[in-house]
Amino acid sequence: MKLRRSLAVAAAVAVSTPVALFTTAPAIAAGTSAARTQNQPTYAELEKAAADAAKAYEDAVTAQEKGLKDLKATLDALDSDTHPLKAATIAADKAAKDAADARATAEQAVTDAGTALEAAESDADRAEARKTLEAAETGLAAAVGAQQEADATAEKAGTALIDARVAATREYGRIKDALDAAHKAREAAEKALETAGKCVRENGLTSLVTGLPSEVVAGTTVSFTLRVTNGTERTLAVDPLAFVHVSGEHSGEKSPLEVKWSTGSGWQTLNGNEPEHIAPIGRLAPGGQSDVKLTMRIDSVARTTDAFALFASDASDAYRPCVLGPMKRYEFELLPAGSEPGAVDEAEPGQPGEDDDKRPDATAPGTGPSAQGGASRQPAPATGTGTTGTTGNLAETGTSSAMTPLALASAAAVALGAGTVFTVRRRKAAQKA
Repeated sequence: MKLRRSLAVAAAVAVSTPVALFTTAPAIAAGTSAARTQNQPTYAELEKAAADAAKAYEDAVTAQEKGLKDLKATLDALDSDTHPLKAATIAADKAAKDAADARATAEQAVTDAGTALEAAESDADRAEARKTLEAAETGLAAAVGAQQEADATAEKAGTALIDARVAATREYGRIKDALDAAHKAREAAEKALETAGKCVRENGLTSLVTGLPSEVVAGTTVSFTLRVTNGTERTLAVDPLAFVHVSGEHSGEKSPLEVKWSTGSGWQTLNGNEPEHIAPIGRLAPGGQSDVKLTMRIDSVARTTDAFALFASDASDAYRPCVLGPMKRYEFELLPAGSEPGAVDEAEPGQPGEDDDKRPDATAPGTGPSAQGGASRQPAPATGTGTTGTTGNLAETGTSSAMTPLALASAAAVALGAGTVFTVRRRKAAQKA
């Protein structure tokens, strides 16, 4: 059983995914009772949520990319003189200018008529000039009205064009907001999965040996028992961990010790190179125990030296994929063949050394045992997300880059720039009119 499961690829989470699913996950810790875990999401649920999050985030990125293209296309179309709204604006602006020119002409006609009236000397000339002035004033009134109507039409056409731009930018804004929300939810999903995947220590999960002598003689075989006890309040799937080694023995060197284990259905041999999981226990209820039988045959030519055995248990449950029980170190001495040590005490469990408490599958494979016999791989937090090279890396989710939202936002700013300038100019023109 692999305790360090590969964490699900999580790049995003659907907006509809319950936030509580992520915010409650960190509460699961070593020693947490079964009652307290009932309302917590299981690790499988967090994995599914993270997978759903990845899909939702990718969909949101795709939607923003399409939304940006649609926005640019809409703005480009609105900038074209052939677009109905732009064409109407151009025509209305021309009509407003023509009306302004007509008003200016009418105003000049009134001025000229007034000057002629003042210059008239005879009654007949004054009467004629007065008629001309009245006609000019009537024309000016009509020109003012026509200009006001043309300006209103131009303002309406300009507003319609601006509204179309605003509607397009607002639609893109909604798409971008959805991406931002998906990004935040993805981070929450990743954090919850990362927290749940971290290895935790559980002191109640014990692995103790009975029957292992503190002195063993070369050429003999000894039998002893490993008892695993689930002293926690949760049912666990347990993998006992075992390692028996001669002190100072190097990797690849033939060991004088041959250790086998059995649960009652045949014997299997430890590889002797590093700690390994033996006799997997499918489910061990709270307070439950399970025994593993072991035998150790000592080569008859074994030299006098020190040796040690390490035992622990790794486990998992529905909420935690990596639970580590405490490791115990049993030291014993190898005696030359024919030795008669007499009554020998059992090896006593002690605390592991600094280099002892290492677990398989906790770091990159391929690292061999240390010179002192402890495996060189040590337990580390399960990091399913959020770091380079882990499943939180966006490069593994199908998206091009973690900078995608920023890149799209920058592109949108460029696309919207022209529209913003147009809107400001339009409003200024309206205010002057």
